[in-house]
Amino acid sequence: MKALVWHGRYNMQCDNVPDPSIIDQNDMIIKVTSTAICGSDLHLYDAYAPMMEKGDILGHEFMGEVVETGKGVTKHKIGDRVVVPFVISCGHCFYCAQKLTSFCENTNPDGDKQAMMMGHHTSGLYGYTHLLGGYSGGQAEYVRVVQADNGPTKVPDGIDDEKALFLSDIFPTGWMAALNCDIKPGDTVAVWGCGPVGQMSIQSAWLQGAGRVVAFDHVPERLEMARTLGKAEVFNFMETDVYDELQKITNGRGPDSVIDAVGAEAHGLGSVDAVVDRAKAAAGLATDRPHVWRDMIKCVRPGGNVSVPGVYFGYADKIPVGSIVGKGLTVRSGQTHVQKYMDELMALVAEGKFDPSFIITHRLKLEDGPEAYKTFKEKKDGCIKVVMNP
Repeated sequence: MKALVWHGRYNMQCDNVPDPSIIDQNDMIIKVTSTAICGSDLHLYDAYAPMMEKGDILGHEFMGEVVETGKGVTKHKIGDRVVVPFVISCGHCFYCAQKLTSFCENTNPDGDKQAMMMGHHTSGLYGYTHLLGGYSGGQAEYVRVVQADNGPTKVPDGIDDEKALFLSDIFPTGWMAALNCDIKPGDTVAVWGCGPVGQMSIQSAWLQGAGRVVAFDHVPERLEMARTLGKAEVFNFMETDVYDELQKITNGRGPDSVIDAVGAEAHGLGSVDAVVDRAKAAAGLATDRPHVWRDMIKCVRPGGNVSVPGVYFGYADKIPVGSIVGKGLTVRSGQTHVQKYMDELMALVAEGKFDPSFIITHRLKLEDGPEAYKTFKEKKDGCIKVVMNP
């Protein structure tokens, strides 16, 4: 089969690789009908995330048709259309029983390596490094889905791929990011980053009762999408002071909640702290660039909420802990517990209350993937979200 394979920094290739097979009775094989490139895939493309290996198949946003099932699979049958959460859940451990599936105790075979860095390990993820299981991802013609009864969800008739695909990751991620803000009716929510997760966070904030949504970016196409389709008030952080603007529009109080939809590779263009972050990361003195953290903590009102769906990997410098404590802020973060929200969000889509497909700007073939990674990375051609149809 064909798959997008990582060969090193900025080197993605569409290779012929062996077809996946059933290894465990709880596995199934799906023929991928739609798969996407996620913003967090760029951390792998950049070789920023640790423990990538040449030959890894990427992709954690995918869906398709079941073509083979193991003897232990009872929830799905051949021919079903399913969307697959990027988080792998066993369904019965301490965390899965509480629907905290991204903390699953049994699906990360590389957990010992991760625990050495973090103190504990979390769940396995598809297509995302050998700290998180080394599972082959879904940017391929076929994929082995593990723990098939504990995550993949059947797509109802009448819902096409483009409406269902993003329940694999970015829609639930934006939804949980907004939930972590504990939004009260009329609240002001500010979002840093108008990429795919930022766009879904904006939409989710409205759906959860926000009275005002403000968004920051510097890419014109992203700002325009957030303004027109997201109905947010948008500002180019290269042209305005983020703190001054937020204080102005909130009468000096600050937003009730802030969301970091940027993550570990924040550019912070034009800011001195971001230049220092890049230098420290290059010198191995830090792993992540937390410019957005500093910005958000400064801007949010006392007693406010800081929500971090953006991906981080290790150590960051100069986080203003004194401000977090002094302002009494609540900070919530974490990989998304996709399974927890799947049914609720599928119902929103099925009932026509939300259509996530608005995010798609590029529809391509799997063979176009290597160039698509480059286009997405360089933010060229108005690229916000790439979907490929193997």
